[in-house]
Amino acid sequence: MVAVFLITQTDSLAPLALAVLVSYLLGAVPFGLLLTQTLKGEDLRQLGSGNIGATNTMRALGRGWGLVSFILDCAKGWAPVFVIAPALVGGEVDSQARVLCGAAAVLGHCFPVYLRFKGGKGVATACGAIVAVDYLIVLSAGLVWLATVKLTRYVGLASILMGLGFPVVAWWRHPNDTPLLVGCASLALLVVVRHRQNISRMMQGTEPRAGQGDKESTRDPNHG
Repeated sequence: MVAVFLITQTDSLAPLALAVLVSYLLGAVPFGLLLTQTLKGEDLRQLGSGNIGATNTMRALGRGWGLVSFILDCAKGWAPVFVIAPALVGGEVDSQARVLCGAAAVLGHCFPVYLRFKGGKGVATACGAIVAVDYLIVLSAGLVWLATVKLTRYVGLASILMGLGFPVVAWWRHPNDTPLLVGCASLALLVVVRHRQNISRMMQGTEPRAGQGDKESTRDPNHG
């Protein structure tokens, strides 16, 4: 529904549709999975939490490669907004086109066509997409993430609160940019939905905290 609303507000439907498709296909590239297969010869989905994101890549390959995975996941959110939308839509790229391309990349990470639509949580890719619009939104929400991890050591909770912080900071920074506000609010909702099992475990008191070690039998990841 959000996509329909935004697309109907632009005149360049064909170039925009192509840009959105390319953004989705880029976002669907599972960098953490590819890194683990290449460097370790194993399927990341069968290791640690089973998630394809940066946190589980860090569990499988170490902190350095986990950081590489995080940067790549961010980049596949940043590129659609900063590169793909201007290149394919052409002319003066409006906020609607950028938001649609960024959202498509996040959906690609969460529901990758290459992996039968079973992907990650989308936090890192969302960060990359929003950084391409205004890095201060991510910086401010990132402070919430750091504070939450410091106080609670729940990475999942930190990711949820950071996601909820996106539309709040976006409204503070860009109160009149409706497409950006709609996009950030939609991403926040997606982050919460993708972390629903983390929420359930926290309510039950069974959610592992950062630093407690990995639970190999767990297949519900704590983070993107």
